[in-house]
This record gives sequence, C-alpha cells and structure tokens, in this order.
Amino acid sequence: MSKLAGKVAVITGASKGIGAAIARKYGAEGASVVVNYASDKAGAEAVVNDITAKGGKAVAVQGDVAKKADIQRIFAEGKKAYGRLDVLVNNAGVFRFHPLEEITEEEFHRQFNINVLGTLLATQEAAKHFGAEGGSVINISSVVATNPPANSVVYSATKGAVDTLTVGLARDLGPRKIRVNAIAPGGVDTEGAQTLGMIGSDMEKYLVSTTPLGRIGQPDDIARAALFLASDDAVWVTGEIIRASGGWR
Repeated sequence: MSKLAGKVAVITGASKGIGAAIARKYGAEGASVVVNYASDKAGAEAVVNDITAKGGKAVAVQGDVAKKADIQRIFAEGKKAYGRLDVLVNNAGVFRFHPLEEITEEEFHRQFNINVLGTLLATQEAAKHFGAEGGSVINISSVVATNPPANSVVYSATKGAVDTLTVGLARDLGPRKIRVNAIAPGGVDTEGAQTLGMIGSDMEKYLVSTTPLGRIGQPDDIARAALFLASDDAVWVTGEIIRASGGWR
C-alpha cells in the first residue's frame, strides 16, 4: 500500500530542486500535492504534469511565502482542490553568500523573510487546516545551521533559526497531534547549487572527499527522508532535526 494514500500535502518552493523531488515522491506514494511556486510557473506545471502522468493528483499554486495573504491563498486553494490537509513541507528558501562587508539590510531581510518568516507563517496557517487527527510539518534546514562555511553567515543564521523553530513548534503543536521535524541536507546537486557554481568545482570535490558516503547528495535523497517524516512510520517522531548529508558534518 502507498505510504501517503489519502493524504494531502502542501509543499512550498516545489517548482525545482528538493521541493520538486519531494512533490514527485509524495505523488507517487498516493498523496494529493499542492505544488507551490513563487515565480517559476513553468517549473511547477512540469512537476504537476509529472505527477498526474503517473496517475497522481497535483495542482500548482503561486504564492510568496513571506506574505501572509499569499500563504492564506495557497492553503485555501489546497482546501478547495482536496478538502483537507495532512502534511506541510516548508521547503521554499533563498541563499546568497557574501563576505561580511558586502552584506546589506535588504539581503538580510530577503533571506530571513523567506527562510524563517515564511516557515513560521506557513506553519501558522497549516495549523488551522489540520484535522483532529493532527498532521506533519517538515522544515528543510541545512547542515550549515551548525557548521557554517565562510561567507554564509546570513544564510546559515536563517537555518539555525529554522532548527530552533522546529523544536519550539513541536512543543507548541504536539498537544494537537501535529508533529514538526526538520531535514538538514548537506551538499545537494540542485539548480541553486549549480547557479552558485558548486557543482563541478573544487568545493564539490572537497564535499565529496569529506562525506563518508563518498558522493554529492541528490534531491531524491532528501525526498526519501521527507517521505518517512510524512508517513505513519514517523508517528512517534517530533522535534527532531534529521541530517540527510551522507555523514558530512
């Protein structure tokens, strides 16, 4: 039997990368998926088409997670399409690496508004839509939350905040049977990593050489962990930050 049969999941930032992989994995496991995107409509529609072509259910919904009105609309559209909510994956995120002297107020607020405020607002809204049986919230963090590389201080700080939100929200929402966990990936071969220039670089070689499992991560590696946390296999797991990094620390 499919692990997510009958469940409905909202995945933010799901037009590409890790979010898209999670959406496809959930769709293949029987979930009805709300594929959120901020600007990449074509990417989101491609993910929806991949899911529906295999007999799954999915809709694409635009929305900026840093805006409360957009968050409310995302969940309203999900409820209109599928009538319930069981899983939220807070995947939407942005990053940019700068040396200290180049950090601006605008870039600080951009990253914190999407990565941290967006996670909080989406969870706040999801809590209104989960039923009496509870639900699962999965935040996408990063190993940089506890091991920040050079020039990543703002991004790493946002992921440290996500880890703290995860533990705090697990305690706040536990009495309502809502589980809150996070996944902390290491280096993953995504569009963002390619844009950053990491893939094929000395940085990738370093990551591979210092990763016990000996390779760069793939989006599906993270999707497998997200499937576990969304499923009933993780019914007794909350407040945890699970490293999905091939052992890299």
